[in-house]
Amino acid sequence: MAGIRDRTPLWVQTRCGLEPRTLAALTVVLLVAAGLAGGYFWMGRPEPVRAPELVRAVPATVAPEGRAGSEPEARQEVGPPVTPPVPPPTPPVPPASSGTKVVVDVGGKVRRPGVLTLPAGSRVEDALRAAGGVRSGADLTGVNRARVLSDGEQVLVDVPGAQVGGPGPGSGGSTGGAGGDGAPGTPVSLNTATVEQLDTLPGVGPVLAQHIVDHRTEHGGFRSVSELREVSGIGERRFADLEPLVRL
Repeated sequence: MAGIRDRTPLWVQTRCGLEPRTLAALTVVLLVAAGLAGGYFWMGRPEPVRAPELVRAVPATVAPEGRAGSEPEARQEVGPPVTPPVPPPTPPVPPASSGTKVVVDVGGKVRRPGVLTLPAGSRVEDALRAAGGVRSGADLTGVNRARVLSDGEQVLVDVPGAQVGGPGPGSGGSTGGAGGDGAPGTPVSLNTATVEQLDTLPGVGPVLAQHIVDHRTEHGGFRSVSELREVSGIGERRFADLEPLVRL
């Protein structure tokens, strides 16, 4: 330190008035500062920089639609499409019957003659059985016991003058008992004649003929020709015209 002091100009020594120790410390500080400054400039010096290499991006491979998944699944075989079974058609429902009962008039040689109410679809045999059956010795010739009954008809068993055979198509006649034999001048039976046969009488039209049949059905038949007066639409004058033309 004494050497440094000796080398320092005198005017510095006298102007600053520094002590040797103080001057030595200042010198050390300056040296350290110079070292730090040199290191700072050394680290901040420019360095050569290499240009980055160009890297080309590889395009991503997109799996085709319908082949996604693993290799075994992509090769799986597909069978023919399965068609669902078609249910059998529902059978049509038969229409309901227009009626559930029939009303018939059973007369002649049966045990309990009268007006009977039977289930729809009943046959002549059912009507005879409901009337107690036929009497002993009754002639069943011409009575079709297997025929299906129609509402409002009359079934007569072994009645003299009754027509043999069942009613024709569309007629409302009875089995074994249609009124009259169709011969000219033959009286018409009030208990067996159909609406068509009564319509042939003078002064009797379809409406009055139907009234006669309805009255016969309601009262279980005519017991005398005079009961014809009780039919609606038949007065004394018309009854006088019809009396010789009808019978029981």
